[in-house]
Amino acid sequence: MLRTVLLSLALLGGGFGAAAWLTHDFQVWTDEGARRLEVALRPVPVPAVTVDGTGIAPSTLPQLLTTPGHVTIADFFYTRCKTVCLTLGSSFAQLQAALAQDNPGVQLLSISFDGGHDTPDLLRHYARPLGADPAIWRFARVANPAEQAALLRQLGVVVIPDGFGDYEHNAALLVFDAQGRMVRVFDLAEQDLALNYARHLARQAQRTSAQGAV
Repeated sequence: MLRTVLLSLALLGGGFGAAAWLTHDFQVWTDEGARRLEVALRPVPVPAVTVDGTGIAPSTLPQLLTTPGHVTIADFFYTRCKTVCLTLGSSFAQLQAALAQDNPGVQLLSISFDGGHDTPDLLRHYARPLGADPAIWRFARVANPAEQAALLRQLGVVVIPDGFGDYEHNAALLVFDAQGRMVRVFDLAEQDLALNYARHLARQAQRTSAQGAV
């Protein structure tokens, strides 16, 4: 009996330790939660993939994200989507309205992961009914399939073709700092939190830029 009790306690202790390790001391319980914690602790650099889009001449994504004194809230979508991408568009329209009133240096960027289909002209047509103001909200794509795959993998964006021209994909608001690094990931329901965090980063970036100019 004693051996059984001791063995059970040992297994329980081992399981507790493994669970603590796997969940970052029980701070998260899901893979997505773990990813978001890792991003917050260790900002993710963006690979130098080539992008173009609405009002965007071909350039690398890091170049697009590193406007001095600015930070970026980005999402991933595709124009043929009839489900979650509509919610993303609505969220970004609300963010744009807020930024039009008080914008300390936050820009919005919607990136298509269907780069072979979503040409700059098609992105422009998609953006028009959303009322996207290019001064605040731009649309981009990565045309090269290999570069697109590398970007999605680096940022932890899951995209699974369904075989009928549509995709299953995760949806979130990604915040990039003035150095072009992904620093936080927020749920769609946390758009106000994402906006407040981005505004805070932008003010910090502008202070740093002003101090460097002195």
